[in-house]
Amino acid sequence: MSTQPLPRSRCRHYVFSSHDGFGLGHLRRNTQIAHALLATDPGARITIVTGVAIRPRWIGDARIRTITVPPLLKGSDGAYRNPGMAFEQAVGIRTRVFESVIEQTRPAAVIVDRHPFGLAGELQAGLRRAQAGGAALVLGLRDVLDEPTRVREELDGAGWDGVPDLFDTLLVYGEAALCDHRAEYGVPLAPIYTGWVGPARPEPSAPAREAGLLLVSAGGGGDGRPVFDLGAEVLARRPSWRGVIVAGPYAADLTPSDLPAAAAARITIERGRPSCVDLLARAGAAVQMAGYNSTVEAIACGLRPVLVPRRSPRREQAIRASRLAALGLADVVDEGAHPDEVAWLLDRQLAGRPGGSEAVSPYVDAVRVAEHAASVGLRLDGAQRAAALIADLARDRVPVRPAARSRVVSRRGAR
Repeated sequence: MSTQPLPRSRCRHYVFSSHDGFGLGHLRRNTQIAHALLATDPGARITIVTGVAIRPRWIGDARIRTITVPPLLKGSDGAYRNPGMAFEQAVGIRTRVFESVIEQTRPAAVIVDRHPFGLAGELQAGLRRAQAGGAALVLGLRDVLDEPTRVREELDGAGWDGVPDLFDTLLVYGEAALCDHRAEYGVPLAPIYTGWVGPARPEPSAPAREAGLLLVSAGGGGDGRPVFDLGAEVLARRPSWRGVIVAGPYAADLTPSDLPAAAAARITIERGRPSCVDLLARAGAAVQMAGYNSTVEAIACGLRPVLVPRRSPRREQAIRASRLAALGLADVVDEGAHPDEVAWLLDRQLAGRPGGSEAVSPYVDAVRVAEHAASVGLRLDGAQRAAALIADLARDRVPVRPAARSRVVSRRGAR
């Protein structure tokens, strides 16, 4: 695996397919890998095809282009829908847009997120065209997908048929110590574990922590109200603390009037933040959902988050949270937990921190937590490792224009 920058004279194009529709986690993770790719291959250009309608500010770099397709949102019944058009129409647009991106960019590598052929098979035509054009095809999976029995059923279905013949490699943005994809899920390709894709460690000169600052977050926020309410009630019970609630783009209904009177004056609601990393580096504690990105960010910043995992429509967060607790990297409570239970956990964390509740350097915290994570088999530099692996795959690729337009295949992966 090479970590040397690629020659600037060769401009490679990388295409990411990020299937986000409701949350932002997949797009966030793909963007972090894209930034790491640009550090490895400075002359590259990157296109991310996503269901997120608005380009988040944290994407930043002008070398990263985002192309929006109609989102497909998963309902409580497990079925995907588009809120504004028929399912078949949305899938048709997604198919055409992705294949058009492949035709226009002639990528050296295509990185597919989570579902190898898309949510409904809409990536097949574009992927086969990319393969015919000489591109490396990479499938990327997060650390925990769902309950093993459900994942095995998915992998036995049409949505994974032919994966070993089409994809060059499978990257897992996690570690086997947390979830062994081969043993638990039976993935059809030998996975390469990159470690967690997360933020850089705080700088040694970063401002000291504020022990009494509690950060409350829930990803995109669309289903985060129970977490916000729980965090606010905890603050109502600790009058010496103050809090910041980071309300994602889908938490528009949260207003100051919803906060308990005993804590409202000490709570700030923030919207539109490009990242929570700077807040996590300053905060003394965090109460949050157990999504991939927010959890990795909290741990990378040296915190032991109190995780409030979502348990439906999939149990991914609950599994991640319980395993991290077993490894000594997090605490876990249910959405219905009493605020006193959470406050007790936070008191215990502050009392157990080196130096007691006194302000300490987030850099020192991050080093200590990273050392513990490494001791239980978890690495935190997954973006850089994934980028180096992808760049190596693309290094010797010379994209060519296929002689004939590939045939659009049927929606084999529709579920």
